[in-house]
Amino acid sequence: MKITLDQLAASLGLSKGTVSRALNGKGRMSEETRQRILAAMQESGYHPDTAAQELSRRSRHSIGISLSQGGFGPYFTLFWRAVLDVASERGTRFLEMKSALDSYARLPDAVLLHNTVEVRERLAYLASRGVPAVVLGHQPDAAFVVPDDLGGGCEAVRHLVGLGHREIAYVGMESPQQSDLDRREGYRQALAEAGIAWRADLELDGGASVLGGYRAVRRAWERGLRFSALFCATDEMAVGAIGAFEDIGLSVPGDVSVAGFDGLPDLPYQLTTVEQDIARIALEAVRLAEDMINGAPARAIVVPVLLRPGATTAAPASSFRS
Repeated sequence: MKITLDQLAASLGLSKGTVSRALNGKGRMSEETRQRILAAMQESGYHPDTAAQELSRRSRHSIGISLSQGGFGPYFTLFWRAVLDVASERGTRFLEMKSALDSYARLPDAVLLHNTVEVRERLAYLASRGVPAVVLGHQPDAAFVVPDDLGGGCEAVRHLVGLGHREIAYVGMESPQQSDLDRREGYRQALAEAGIAWRADLELDGGASVLGGYRAVRRAWERGLRFSALFCATDEMAVGAIGAFEDIGLSVPGDVSVAGFDGLPDLPYQLTTVEQDIARIALEAVRLAEDMINGAPARAIVVPVLLRPGATTAAPASSFRS
């Protein structure tokens, strides 16, 4: 006769919940108790119901994502799909929150916040409603999940320096967005590390778009600014920059090297870029939100990035070699 979980728990003098947590590898208990439960399971021939275990692991929480401005660019579309996949696998209800947070009579159990200039106000509002929040981006004094923007910026510029470049420009955004601030700081740190003097004129505003990257580079080159390599804070701006160079009559990487950040697929160039692990960022964000719903404290999670060399960077042209 097959032994049940209730019978196994009774034979050990423990609660059903304690035995269940031990079998699922969850909860706090002494290692001695855990091992005693596992040994009794083996001796009794008890086999957990795998279907029931899977159901118990699946979350029944609701998690929203709040967007305060802008539409869906290529990066955020990839992130959105990744979060939907994670939510589906975990049985989490996932809600898109396009309206202002104070317009909702009932909020989800937790909310993911895309990091923008209004994030502090939204964090304060959610705290006043007792709703846990996870920021998608570096945010002091809050729970957040972020790619290693600063480290990735450093790696991109180190790659260019390693190829022999000394005149390296940066295309970012004028708005105080966290990802740009951290990637810009990575650019500056790598220059300092290589003994290259920082120049304000080599930091350009690309407006976080393909067109913005194109305009920034085209205007800079036409007014006489010269550099042998360019690090762009997003792949979109890098694509725009390469288009500008092509229209000017320059080759990439023959005349100018270009590196980006994000690792977007299906680009028109085999771009050297800093690749984010978007699937892991989505998983960590949902897990952290669920943990906080269950009473866990806020945590900061930095997800590693990876430099992916492509066909848009090479040693500098002879005119730039020392």
